[in-house]
Amino acid sequence: MRVFDVHIHVQPWEMVAPDALAMVDDPSHAGAKDIVSSPENVLRFLDEHEIERACCINYVSPDVMGFTREVNDWIASFTRDHRDRLLPVGSVNPLHELKVHQEIRRVLDLGIRMIKIHPPHQLFAPNAYRHELWQLAEIYRECETRGVPVMFHTGTSVFPKARNIFADPMPIDDVAIDFPKLKIILAHAGRPLYGETAFFLMRRHANVYIDLSGIPPKSLPRYFPRLADVADKALWGTDWPSPGVVSPKKNVADFRALNLGEEAEKKILWENAARIFES
Repeated sequence: MRVFDVHIHVQPWEMVAPDALAMVDDPSHAGAKDIVSSPENVLRFLDEHEIERACCINYVSPDVMGFTREVNDWIASFTRDHRDRLLPVGSVNPLHELKVHQEIRRVLDLGIRMIKIHPPHQLFAPNAYRHELWQLAEIYRECETRGVPVMFHTGTSVFPKARNIFADPMPIDDVAIDFPKLKIILAHAGRPLYGETAFFLMRRHANVYIDLSGIPPKSLPRYFPRLADVADKALWGTDWPSPGVVSPKKNVADFRALNLGEEAEKKILWENAARIFES
């Protein structure tokens, strides 16, 4: 069974803020720093866990996580010789960028394959362009034009300084309406408080998908009892090496143990992501 993990964190370890680093740099993630130190190490890790392709998540969050705009150039360089397996994910934060339209074009020209928006860590709502943060619309518009997906973190965050007032995914309803051709992925499917909202948005909008990262696979039937019915709109992800995510391979095994059926498993583990990223 081929596996496309749309959500692993391959980010510059030295940039992570100390209070955030303390949550991932622990015995359960022994070796994570070494793994993300080189693309060759990441590829060996993926091989060990039987993952064929992965989206390498990065986003600009100097206030909460410590990541500055340089993460875009870092991940573009990191993945340059391995784009067949490592898809670079970047970000533009309109609260920290004077020329948003210029920067989003520059970032996408680097070969970034997906833009990550993390409201609780970037400290703005996904629909803030309807109010004061009009520059946010420039990011969505450029991605929509180029066919580049935008992934939104949905659900709460336990990291220090995260603002969970931005955890509710319902504002993405505006984004899906205003940018109907934009490929939208709801990371973590709203867990743990907003699963029903994420499920509603996915069902309502043809351009909205969920990723299952950060949810213990054994808990998926409780969160999404109808997951097999919407297998066309769900993507696999692990969120490694976030708190609680230790073994991507075991996560896949636990997911397959749910017995959703081979057709649903193929769609979620590989086919949907391969289609979205035009493999």
